[in-house]
Amino acid sequence: MKRRDAETPREDQITDKIIGASIEVHRVLGPGLLESAHEECLCYELSQRELKFARQVPLPVTYKEIKLACGYKMDLLVEGLVVIELKTVEGLLPVHSAQLLSYLRLSGKPVGLLINFNSPTVKSGLKRIVNNFSEASASPRLGVEENLEDAPAIS
Repeated sequence: MKRRDAETPREDQITDKIIGASIEVHRVLGPGLLESAHEECLCYELSQRELKFARQVPLPVTYKEIKLACGYKMDLLVEGLVVIELKTVEGLLPVHSAQLLSYLRLSGKPVGLLINFNSPTVKSGLKRIVNNFSEASASPRLGVEENLEDAPAIS
């Protein structure tokens, strides 16, 4: 199953709007500003597209049935479904993808976008990550969801 096939049409529609908003922010601001400036402008663009979002969403970690407030925060959560992790770095590294995937697993959200505004174009600094797990299976103590790669596609 392709990664994009794991998304629902609604999630796909939301991520397309987010990407459009990100392109607009990058077109106007360009690279080189702080992440916080890009976040503020992206929030403006999301609101113009009538997308609901929350900023700096706390993300507790569950360890042995104890919720720990470790200080993790998702940069943006759009429509309660899409986690956005913003960066303004020279280049995306595997650790950035691992961070977003961890946020997806901990939050149980289905899809995330890793957006590096310090790149020549948004497209070259964009990575879509799908949480290939569902709430049904994996050990609850891990806060991880079941792998859907072998599951039949839903029509």
